[in-house]
Amino acid sequence: QVQLVESGGGLVQAGGSLRLSCVASGIIFSDNGMAWYRQTPGKQRELVARITSGSNTNYADSVKGRFTISRDNAKNTVYLQMNSLKPEDTAVYYCFTYYWRDYWGQGTQVTVSS
Repeated sequence: QVQLVESGGGLVQAGGSLRLSCVASGIIFSDNGMAWYRQTPGKQRELVARITSGSNTNYADSVKGRFTISRDNAKNTVYLQMNSLKPEDTAVYYCFTYYWRDYWGQGTQVTVSS
């Protein structure tokens, strides 16, 4: 059974930082690409960042230079370091992987106050 469990969300002032974590189980983590998505009410879920099994990374234009995705295969964990946060980064952030089908975490709320 594949499980993705996120943590690290919260309330932060604009300009601040947060680090999200996602612990995966039920997969061979080192073989899987991982990604972070986010969603705000009334909008489609959007890709924030992704990292391949070989640690190649891609970012949405809106977060380039501010967010960093990384992985620790020994801990089955993917991270999203978010710096210089803006109010428009406010969203529920979801961890994602594909293993025969899509898997999503439960989401963690990030709120950035102005």
